[in-house]
Amino acid sequence: MKSFLLLLSASFITAGLLSYTLKTDLPLKKVNAGEHSSCYPVNVIELSKMEAATPAFAALHEKPLAFKLKDAKGKIVSFATPDGQKGTGYEIRNEKKTKNYLFVIHEWWGLNDNIKQEADNFSNELENVNVIALDLYDGRVAATPDSAMKYMSSVNTARLENIIKGAMAYAGNDAKIYTVGWCFGGMWSLQASILAGKQGSGCVMYYGRPETNIEKLKLLNTDVIGFFGNQDKSITPEKVTEFENNMKAAGEKVTVYRYDAGHGFANPSNPSFNKEATNDAHAKTIEFLKARIK
Repeated sequence: MKSFLLLLSASFITAGLLSYTLKTDLPLKKVNAGEHSSCYPVNVIELSKMEAATPAFAALHEKPLAFKLKDAKGKIVSFATPDGQKGTGYEIRNEKKTKNYLFVIHEWWGLNDNIKQEADNFSNELENVNVIALDLYDGRVAATPDSAMKYMSSVNTARLENIIKGAMAYAGNDAKIYTVGWCFGGMWSLQASILAGKQGSGCVMYYGRPETNIEKLKLLNTDVIGFFGNQDKSITPEKVTEFENNMKAAGEKVTVYRYDAGHGFANPSNPSFNKEATNDAHAKTIEFLKARIK
């Protein structure tokens, strides 16, 4: 009987710790400003992976409408990654040689034709920048919430960082790095700008999970613009406010816009696409990037 009671008590303690971990971010070790994000316990990233494995999160993402890109401007390129593998991306080179690179980071669906079209659009609207849509899923593309859930919840954080670092090396040590992404890509737009260090020159994030570690946010070399939906049940208004406060505490600048919309509102292949919010956010994104790309 005594052994049973001890086992029961241990079960309750374990459940309580798991519940606490999912609701809060554990304290992270303070490190010097020159260190990479891989030196930190990646609580925010791991929490996003755990959330991606839940039916509630999958329910926020309706099956995307079929879309096939026509007259693509870019081509698939590959580059070496620090882990001895290869990374790939969909690249549109600027007509004139430039050291500016815009990293476009996909949603939890993967590098599909919708994201390639977004990359084409950025290339059309911006000058003096190479655009490359990174493939963080190594070729996997989801067409249903079930497969997207599997891909996002099983990604290896070290591999994602290696792809981004490989893309940075591909761009060059003197390149200026700009980032933009949605959902999963919104979170990784911020993480990529942190990884970019002094090369970071502009960060745009759409409804991605914000970093909560203030010491890590201090590594940003650029200000951030973010777009969020007040009806989002994942990245809630409370989390957005916390992000604003954390950025202020870190001495970093963030400009946040909130819309009466849900998660994924800017994806035109999303059945709950919000055109008015998307148009406004896109115009502000282009204005933000044009002011920084020289």
